[in-house]
Amino acid sequence: MKARVLVIEDEPEINELISLYLNHEGIETLSCSTGEEGLAKITAGDVDLAVLDINLPGMDGYEVLQALRKKHNFPVIIVSARTDDADMILGFGYGADDFVTKPFSPRVLAARVRAHLRRKAEYSEQKTEVLFGPFVLDIDARSLLKRNAEADSFEQIALSPKETELLINLARNRGKPRNSEELYSSVWGNEYGDIATVAVHIQRLRKKIEDDPSEPRFILTMKGIGYMLSPGGPA
Repeated sequence: MKARVLVIEDEPEINELISLYLNHEGIETLSCSTGEEGLAKITAGDVDLAVLDINLPGMDGYEVLQALRKKHNFPVIIVSARTDDADMILGFGYGADDFVTKPFSPRVLAARVRAHLRRKAEYSEQKTEVLFGPFVLDIDARSLLKRNAEADSFEQIALSPKETELLINLARNRGKPRNSEELYSSVWGNEYGDIATVAVHIQRLRKKIEDDPSEPRFILTMKGIGYMLSPGGPA
């Protein structure tokens, strides 16, 4: 299974054991021992799932979970020695997708990781509509609609074919930054060329979507990384 999993665990033996079993399943892993380092790795590159310990030095797991949920919606599996129902409820309340108590079977954890990644992939393949703010992006129809709450109706936003494909690409990778080279290759079909056209089309999209293109809410610039469709849901 082609995927990248971030393991945030401060006990070296457990961190190494989780990574070993996931690597055996063909899943790439990134490892770190602090929440701060974990958030930095998430910002720096694509992560498909995180395995997160609660008792971490510095930021604890709950704080990490709250911080990453502001920008990312990939699955998070909490691994913790805490067994109280209150801890589980708190974790799910902050946005965790699963809760595994220590000690655990690494084989079972790997199976849970595979299950969450499989559901994530199936959802991405089946999803034909993406909602953000007042907008509905219909991927099959290649159209963008904006809801007028007062009139309880929708108006179509006119997009060029490349603007449409660019927005769809951002939507399919929602919550994950895409750099200009990746977007140019995916949308324009060329590995080499004038990638400055990506920034031009991003600006055009913002003028049609954002209330204030200079302070975008939906199509975000991740400094030094690329562009990202905000992971937040409808307004």
